[in-house]
Amino acid sequence: MTHLPATAPEPERISVDRVLGFVTRVTERHPDGRVLSFESRRNRKGLGPRQVAAGGPAPAVDLRPLWAPSAPGWWIAVLFMVGSLLFVVGSVPAYANAVGARPDAITYFIGSLFFTSASYLQFVQAISESDTASTTPGRRRWFAWQPHRIDWWATVVQLVGTLAFNVTTFAALASDLTTQQQYRLVWAPDMVGSVFFLVSGLLAWFEVCHGWWRVDRHDVAWWASGLNLLGCIAFQVSAVAAFVRPATGGEINVNIAIYGTLVGAAFFLVGAYLLLPEVRAARAARQA
Repeated sequence: MTHLPATAPEPERISVDRVLGFVTRVTERHPDGRVLSFESRRNRKGLGPRQVAAGGPAPAVDLRPLWAPSAPGWWIAVLFMVGSLLFVVGSVPAYANAVGARPDAITYFIGSLFFTSASYLQFVQAISESDTASTTPGRRRWFAWQPHRIDWWATVVQLVGTLAFNVTTFAALASDLTTQQQYRLVWAPDMVGSVFFLVSGLLAWFEVCHGWWRVDRHDVAWWASGLNLLGCIAFQVSAVAAFVRPATGGEINVNIAIYGTLVGAAFFLVGAYLLLPEVRAARAARQA
């Protein structure tokens, strides 16, 4: 009589977390007793599933500077940091007064290119990974249509927003624009980019929270996405304040427009730096 090999028991699915219809987390109990949480963000960051433990102190997060140019996540963090820093510098009134309007505008434009580069790499990172709770490794892709995933929407919406910032910062290099041209070429793309950033920031926040709201001070991803969302809100406030009045050709509130960009870029800078601990953890997970 032929004996068939025993089939390994399937893990028990405990829960599935969804936000806006998107799966952000799947929790399973495995035959060996482990309870594993497969999360959308951790999956694309290469961190693997989170082992759910009852109680105990949260693991310490290593915030030291990291040199890991072979990791895509490292480039995403660094490019976002450089772009944010340039936006911070460009928003400092003392810098603008010292270098003049055109060099200041060039600073913004170069910063927007760093934003776009980082955003595209983040999009590639998202589409190159397998779905939540899948054990099949992802393969490198340069473009993909994956509308069933919240991280796909978050990254592609942000990418479109950065392209809008490329347009507005490039148009701002011209010094002889009429009021109508300022509205169409500078303010309108700025508003569009800010709206797309805000939508992207909300989606990234929902992905980390696995819902509308969650407080987890020990989770570096929670801090990174929260700071990024605050930056998106500040950019949106800045864009509204920068509306060009057709009658006068002036902005609604120049100070709010300037300092809104400054505050938003500062939040982005810190949030981008907090992406590095995830790169360190992913490298440790691969070496384990």
